[in-house]
This record gives sequence, C-alpha cells and structure tokens, in this order.
Amino acid sequence: MNKTKLQGHAAIFVAAIIFGANFPITKHLMPHWMSPWALTYSRFAFGAIAFWTVSLFVKKEKVPRKDMFTLLLGSMLGVGFNQALFIFGLQYTSPTDASIVNTVMPIMAMVISFFILKEPITFKKAGGVFLGLFGVLCVILSANASPGMSKSAPELGDLLCALSCLMYAFFLVVTRDVSKRYSPVTIMKWMFLFSTVLSFPFGYRDLMSANLFVNGSANEWMAYGYLLVGATFITYLLMPVAQKRIRPTTIGMYNYVQPLIASFIAISIGQDQFTWIKPVAAVLIFAGVYLVTTSKSREDVEREHQTVDFESKTKKSLSVEAIVQPAKDEK
Repeated sequence: MNKTKLQGHAAIFVAAIIFGANFPITKHLMPHWMSPWALTYSRFAFGAIAFWTVSLFVKKEKVPRKDMFTLLLGSMLGVGFNQALFIFGLQYTSPTDASIVNTVMPIMAMVISFFILKEPITFKKAGGVFLGLFGVLCVILSANASPGMSKSAPELGDLLCALSCLMYAFFLVVTRDVSKRYSPVTIMKWMFLFSTVLSFPFGYRDLMSANLFVNGSANEWMAYGYLLVGATFITYLLMPVAQKRIRPTTIGMYNYVQPLIASFIAISIGQDQFTWIKPVAAVLIFAGVYLVTTSKSREDVEREHQTVDFESKTKKSLSVEAIVQPAKDEK
C-alpha cells in the first residue's frame, strides 16, 4: 500500500470511529431535546457556516456549472437525504438495529459502482464484503438489548436507515470524479450550503423551538457539540480526502468498523461485557477490509488487458520476423 492510499484509509478510519459513537449520541438527543428536523437542519447550517469560514483561509477554487450540478446532486444524496433519513430512522428504531442496517451500504456501493463506474465484482471483493458483514453481525447479534429502549416503529426506522445507506452509496459513486478535482473544503462548503437552503422551510422553526436551548444540561450540550463538530464537520472533511485516494467499495467497508468501535466504547464505560466473539469479529471485519482493499479495480483490470495485448502483439511480431528472416537469408 502506497502513501496516498494509506492517507485515504487513515481518513475514513477516523471518520468511522467518530460515526460509531454518533449512533447513541443522536438517539440520546431525540426526541426530548431536539426533533429530527431540528437536528438535521442544525447539522446542515453548522456545516455550511464551518466550511465557508474555513474556505476564507484556503486557496479559492472556481467550480464550473457542470461540476456545480454534480455538487448539488451530491448534496442532496450524501448530505440532505442521507442525514435526514438516518436521523428520522433512528427516531423509530434502536442504535443497534440502525448499525445492522448500516452494514448493507458497502454491498450497495459495490453494486452501484459495477453499473456506473464499471468496477468489476471479483470473488475476492465479494468475499471481503460478506466476510466483514458476517463479522459485524457477530458483534451486534451477540450484544444484549439496552434496557428501556423504546421502539415505536422499528420496521419503518430500519427502512429509513436502509434508504439513508442507499443515498450515501450513490453519493460516493456520483461525486468520485469531482472529489479528485477539488479540495474537501470546496466540495463541502457548496454541498452544505445547498442542503441548508433547500431544507430551510422544514427545519428552521423546529430548531428555534428546541428544548435543548431552554433546559439542556452540560451533558446534552456536549453531545450536541460532538454531533456538530465531530460527526458533521470533521467527518465530512475527511470523506473527500478518502474519496480521492481509495475506491467507493473500500470506503463503504469501513461502515463495518463503526459498530465494532461502538462496542469497544460500551465495554470501556461499563455498558457492555467483553466476550470471545468480539476479537473474532474484529479479525473477520479487518480481514474483509483487507480483501476488498487488495482486490482488483477497473484500472488494474484494464492495465492487465493492455499488458496482455502488448505481449500478444509482441509475440506475433517476433513470430513474423522469425518467418520472414530465413526467407531473406535464402535470397
């Protein structure tokens, strides 16, 4: 693995750690302290303010109209629909169930990449995806349900979280090219601005009337700050860094790390117990990530075909020369 790919893996791994802790934190804030619309809109607005502020101190990049349309589409998929569907889904289901549903995203990314980017689905890549899926299911299904967790409509919540994963998978594929041409700040400042403007009629009123601003304690404010700074600004700053360096399917594989990190955090603070299944699952997950990472990309397959064609032409040329040369010698 070269330095560039290593940077991509480091970026998405840090993002996966932050996202892993975000499930219980977001669940804690809803619905008593904030409604789903208030949480969603506050993430959009904070992200827009943060990225536009940072853009004042970095090199400005001009984005043509064609790429601006791609950023608008990416905003709707990866920021707007993805975050909104996730938060609304989490209102109806548990963080554990949401984590289970979240593991289907790499498979979605693999299939979408096959149809849009023409990325090959090799046995190695498919095996890595399902190996990681098996590992994360071992972690989640072996955990005990949290006492007092209410589920008003788990099927609806799981469906919304699955749609959120689908939007994110499309986002990774659709924005892959623009992520290579522009800096993460340029990409995200436009995406969050678009999401903030489009969702203004739905979220502004809920945000202004949120109970957090009236009765919130220090713990709730810390959770809210983590959601905005960590799970919104930092993670969305890191994702384009990863997109520039590694493939969408590989990025999606790190969704398997999120429940694993959440499990380790729960053990460290006494919310869960250590069992033998967790280290076994860890091996399975990272083995799956390794298989997908080292599988052949479209560029690898094309390069191999070019090499085979070149060698075939070379052999034919040498064979023709071997036939022609004796004829010349006889003359």
